[in-house]
Amino acid sequence: MNEEQNAENQHPDEQLSEILLVLDKEKKKIQAVKGIDENGNLETVDASKKNQSQFMRVDKTGDLFSNFFSNFWRQLNDPTKFNFFKVSSVDAVPLAKELQKQVDAPTKEGQALMAKHEVAQGQEQQKLNKNDMETTPTKEYRYQPEQIDWETMNNLGLTREKLEKRNLLEPLLKGYKTNELVHISINLGTAISHMDARLSLQTDKDGNVVTAIHGIREKPNLDFPFFGHEFTKQDKENLLNTGNMGRVVDLINTKSEGEKKETIPSIISVDRLTNELVALKTEFIKIPDEIKGVKLNDEQKQTLMEGKPLYLEGMISNKGTEFDANVQFNADKRFVEFLFDRGTSNKQEQSTQQGQTQEVPRAFRGKELDNEQYEKFKDGQTVYISGLEDKKGKAYTGYITLNKETNKIDFSFQNPDKLKTQAKAVENHKTQTAVNSEGKTSEATKNLKEPLKSGQTNPDSHQQEQQDTPAKSKGRKM
Repeated sequence: MNEEQNAENQHPDEQLSEILLVLDKEKKKIQAVKGIDENGNLETVDASKKNQSQFMRVDKTGDLFSNFFSNFWRQLNDPTKFNFFKVSSVDAVPLAKELQKQVDAPTKEGQALMAKHEVAQGQEQQKLNKNDMETTPTKEYRYQPEQIDWETMNNLGLTREKLEKRNLLEPLLKGYKTNELVHISINLGTAISHMDARLSLQTDKDGNVVTAIHGIREKPNLDFPFFGHEFTKQDKENLLNTGNMGRVVDLINTKSEGEKKETIPSIISVDRLTNELVALKTEFIKIPDEIKGVKLNDEQKQTLMEGKPLYLEGMISNKGTEFDANVQFNADKRFVEFLFDRGTSNKQEQSTQQGQTQEVPRAFRGKELDNEQYEKFKDGQTVYISGLEDKKGKAYTGYITLNKETNKIDFSFQNPDKLKTQAKAVENHKTQTAVNSEGKTSEATKNLKEPLKSGQTNPDSHQQEQQDTPAKSKGRKM
């Protein structure tokens, strides 16, 4: 059926609407957008004919779509995780199949098709009033790729392709730091340095976009004023134990002119990847109405707005199990985080080694674990981790397991749990073969009269009874 025939069978309203398709960069799957839940999580369905009634429809008029998509983008918890595509209602299902083909097996033609329908967030945002762009810290694209000094990036050992491949370019363009550590090389001619750091884009006094390098510090610098704020003993304890200071303070805007400097109400947190202090204006704090199934009242929202921790009971995990935890707004991450086993309040999450308590590591080789991964990891389960990069910049994946005795992390390119299962199966097979085919025996099988079954290493109760029964003497009676 061609496009004209499809259009004739469509309701007039559908011909005036667009469908949003989405590519989850981690799952590598094209689906249709259904909506956004109360927690800012994207709701999707398979882009098939039977699900068409669930597709979210958007008026295709240019300005209306631009406004809608900008608001839609702001509501998402992690918009950088997705690529969105705008297609007509008529073509949604067949185009989803074509886009999925490009994801599975990239071609130049497929790349052109994706580029044709991808929602260019920066272009849509430019259609809005400039004042609208300044009302939220989640500005879609604060910078454009052409504003980046790519020569400097190349000198750091980074290219646009490398940043795009690791999904690091988008947060940079939005004005954020890279969400993981990046290995960079600095060559000063007479000195060469290699280091891991987070990167961000900033504007200098002349309006030029420059690359900021956020190197790893041994510990947060809490002994000196931070934008005019001197840390109290309690401030220091909070930052070291939870990563969040826990209150609102007035910071001095060093760029303000005049004798009286402008003060900005802000909260302060620690970048857990680099130990750098991070401040966020309180006007940029956005508290959700609901967290993991628990609706927040005005008092609870105010507690989080003030940067304080809040204990919530009866939350529901992604697996459907109920749990309780402290939550707090993090200035670096810019969202409400769970404070699982941070600080001294949760001793069961720490291991004791040489008389010192050590917190279970939350990051591995620069990649921070999400809450679900961390829960499994600290319980001693094997966790799959992606987005790692070796010293040459090559991406790789693997499996990590926490050794609770040493509090060190064991890494493997293959799932160690699967290898153990395979090894056990092989060992069982060897025992069976040795007894049945090669006549070898152990203490448990030396009197066995029946062959072992598949996977069997010891006789069962029936075989044991037979082998325990004394054999009749074949001697002649006297």
